[in-house]
Parts: sequence; C-alpha cells; structure tokens
Amino acid sequence: MQDEVFIPFELRHGWLTETTGPHASRLSGWRNEVLQLAEDGTHFGYVHESIATLTVPYGTFVLSAGMYFAAPARCTIGGAGSGIVFTRLGYYGVFSIGGPIESEGRLRYIDGCTDSLLISPQLYGDPCLNALYFPSGVSQTEHPHPSVRLGLIAQGSGECRTPTARYPLSPGVAFIIRENARHSFATSDDSLVVIAYHPDSDYGPTDAVHPMINRTIIT
Repeated sequence: MQDEVFIPFELRHGWLTETTGPHASRLSGWRNEVLQLAEDGTHFGYVHESIATLTVPYGTFVLSAGMYFAAPARCTIGGAGSGIVFTRLGYYGVFSIGGPIESEGRLRYIDGCTDSLLISPQLYGDPCLNALYFPSGVSQTEHPHPSVRLGLIAQGSGECRTPTARYPLSPGVAFIIRENARHSFATSDDSLVVIAYHPDSDYGPTDAVHPMINRTIIT
C-alpha cells in the first residue's frame, strides 16, 4: 500500500510528478522519444540507458549512459533509450555536462555509504544533483530530510523502508520522498546506486566565503 512517504514511478515518457512551495520542482522522464523542456526553470538530467541528444539554444550535445547535465533554458533531450529530468522551477542555473558517474562516491555518507556531488550548488542554498552509493549488506539508519528528494535508481537493487511499508528498488525506478518523511535504504547481496536531486542546500559559496576571496591575501 502506498503510504505517501516514498512514492515510486515507472520511468515513462513525459511528466511524472511535481512539488509546490518555495523549492517547487518537476519530475519528468524520457523513453525512446524526445522530451521538450520549457523555459520555466533549470533542468537537471541523467541519461539512464543508451545515448541521448541534448539540444539547447547554443548547441547540440550527445550524451552516453551515466552522463548528466544542467540546462537553464528551453531545450530538448532524448531519442533512443531513457533518462530522468529534475526541473527546479523559477531557478536559473549554469549550463554544464558531466560524467559518466564513477564506481563509488568521493564523499563519506552515513552507514558506510558514499556520495558524489555531480552538480554542486553555484551559491549557498541552490539545488544540487548527487550520486549515492550503497554497498551490499547495508541497513541504513532511518532519517528524514528537510525538503523533498527526487531520484532514480541507476544501478543495482535494494529497498526503501518507511515506518509502514517496504518498496523494492531496481534500475529505472523513479521516486519522490516527501519533506520530513522518515525512511531508509537497505541492500542485501547487491549494491545500489541512486541519482538524487535536492531542490535546495545548506552548502555552497557566498559573497563572503568562496575560493577566490579566501585565497586573495591582502597585506
């Protein structure tokens, strides 16, 4: 039974779900078609299968499976294969392309898991895109997040546990975790890789603290 804490979606073509509030975001997918993305925010995308073509006003880029992007404009993405797009509505970010994702994260996370910031916040409070890595045999500590989480299972298998249900996870499952909803991830014999979008952050450069000003020594 769906308990409105963790809500899974089949990775299909088009709109999947949308959130409201100060960090309003949209979750969309593409599958064997081209997805049209409006000029109403910044689109954070991940190529799940095959090759996708990203077309923005300033060029066309071919992305292979495991690559990701941020596009702050009207654009199209898709073609053969499938992928996911997280749109932060009303936010203008910086265009970027990266990947493919690595085999493990570069940052420590809870319970022996790791994380990589794929697309970092440009400023303190901005959205970000992450890759979370869960080794086999993990039973994560139950926890909430102060804002919604949108994501996609990229590799492996496991389950998401909530106080009232358990949800099996496999590649191609998209999801939303509600704000302040208690949950945890678990794996058994297999590892798990999750692409996770955060609509906000408590991390990032500010006018007072950033690498250029920190390393400018005035004597």
